[in-house]
Amino acid sequence: MKAAQDQFPDQALLNAGYNAVWVGQRTWNGVAILCRKKLDLVVTRERLPGDPADKQARYVEAAVNGILVGCIYLPNGNPQPGPKFDAKLAWFKRLQRHAAGLLKSSAPTVLAGDFNVAPTEKDIYPTRSWDHDALVQPESRAAYAKLIGQGWTDSIRALHPDETIYTFWDYKRNRWARDAGLRLDHLLLSPSLAARLKNAGVDKTIRSEDGASDHAPAWIVLK
Repeated sequence: MKAAQDQFPDQALLNAGYNAVWVGQRTWNGVAILCRKKLDLVVTRERLPGDPADKQARYVEAAVNGILVGCIYLPNGNPQPGPKFDAKLAWFKRLQRHAAGLLKSSAPTVLAGDFNVAPTEKDIYPTRSWDHDALVQPESRAAYAKLIGQGWTDSIRALHPDETIYTFWDYKRNRWARDAGLRLDHLLLSPSLAARLKNAGVDKTIRSEDGASDHAPAWIVLK
């Protein structure tokens, strides 16, 4: 979300039936978790641990009705190589350490959000135009694979292993109309939640609406 902390529409959301926790920041960063009013929501973290100097609004974590939710906006990393790509990989390492601790706790957990990684060639349309982009670099993909290797389940790929599924279509070069997309938004499940995974998908049609984001909502249903 692109809103400062004090600009978040919490009252309007409450009127619509949702509680929320959020970490806001002007321009590009910001993350939030919403839940139905009847659910118990307790803030546990408002930053990713591991770097006290990190002030960017890229992670918020909360317990919602017995499930721990970590909402992620991982750094884009462009241009690469360079300091921004180095910062992306460093943030990824911090996420790996924190995610390992969450698994060790055995808490039912979902890590959800924009990971800014297309994990494999199946997660990007056939092209060479992105070859130098941070989203598809071997280091980015290796960092994501290392995270999955801890024991997390990529929910969309678990249910749709061979389908062409994207969550992002750049505004440029008519990429939406050509379905030239990438799968950057993921919902990763701890083992106890993976056993409850019932359905997963992307609401692709929302991307076609006037003024739409270049991302479409990815979602899951748990038993």
